[in-house]
Amino acid sequence: MSFTISKVKNKKDIRAFHELPFKLHGNQKYWRPPFRFEVEKVFDPQKNERFHKGGECERFLVYEGGKAVGRFALFIDPEKDKRYDPKLGNIGFIEMENRKGIAGKMIQFARDWHHIRGYSGVRGPVNFGENDMFWGVQISGFEDYNVYGMLSHQPYYEELIEQTNPQKFDDLFMYQLKIDEPLPERLLRISDRIRNKEGITIRPVNKKKLQRDGEYIRQIYNRAFSDQVVKERQDEFIGISRETIRQMIKKLKPVLMPNTSPIAFVDGEPASFLVSVPDLHEISAKTGGTLKWWQLPRLFGFKGRVRKFRPLAFGTDPRFRGRGLEALVFTEGVKWSREHYPNLKVLEGGFVSEKNWIMRRSLEALGCKIAKTYRVYKWMV
Repeated sequence: MSFTISKVKNKKDIRAFHELPFKLHGNQKYWRPPFRFEVEKVFDPQKNERFHKGGECERFLVYEGGKAVGRFALFIDPEKDKRYDPKLGNIGFIEMENRKGIAGKMIQFARDWHHIRGYSGVRGPVNFGENDMFWGVQISGFEDYNVYGMLSHQPYYEELIEQTNPQKFDDLFMYQLKIDEPLPERLLRISDRIRNKEGITIRPVNKKKLQRDGEYIRQIYNRAFSDQVVKERQDEFIGISRETIRQMIKKLKPVLMPNTSPIAFVDGEPASFLVSVPDLHEISAKTGGTLKWWQLPRLFGFKGRVRKFRPLAFGTDPRFRGRGLEALVFTEGVKWSREHYPNLKVLEGGFVSEKNWIMRRSLEALGCKIAKTYRVYKWMV
């Protein structure tokens, strides 16, 4: 029986797009769905600024005998894509039954779609939007729940994709820190020394002044990632806009946990930060990926029950590197979290490229260990 590919056009197709992962993974112990409304924001031109910057995105369902057995999305993002030589387009949100040839069908379709638009190749799975969510195919760490923003796949995904003869584009690592494990003594000594230095102050992100603190974080982040030690990572970075920060604040304000996200200042200038959010998949797992009004009571007391946090972003202004500020914001964030959230067990974040050896080395010095690996592939047209 052959596969056919159909563009998602109506509400029925959208529903099938979201229901397929439940059919594929619903009986898997460690699989948890993302919130449907967050996935839909990716495909909404009113809510995703990539459309306003020349982006184009379409999503598709794969059928076999009238039954949906796969899905994927294709997109171009000219602002980002031009940074690759040759220019690469994108595929994402791949889900598929364990069927021989299904991945090959999707990838060939993706190649043709991008070739028509003048592209030389395709990379993926990636996201048409934030680069720390819905990214990569999981290839290790299957005996643990996927944390907020990250997808979960079964091992056969890697096997089917490898049958398409791709090139590896990148491996990205999720790091974990067990909260009950002591922080490295060297780290604590550095943190204590920095904390007592004149001109250095540290405080939590202020939920009542999130616009102000969000702008501080945007400034630090853009400076940090436009001036990186790893040149290849620097070339890929396009910066966070004020609109992106506005959207992030709108999304995170209801769930940002007090006393978990430090900002450090040097002589009053924002210098370093760490932003963490609770693992909202603990809620989505119970609501089936929806968040309707009648499900809101599940949020009551959630912050006190949460067992895993995800650090979303971590950076230091290049002007203040080498002073130990990374150690300070990390240790303070961990200490505050331990004190205020006694049920917390694990921090899981990072999502660090294997190429970014400086960040990997820093996280490992902080006591973090690789928990999961997500792979991004490349196919030339």
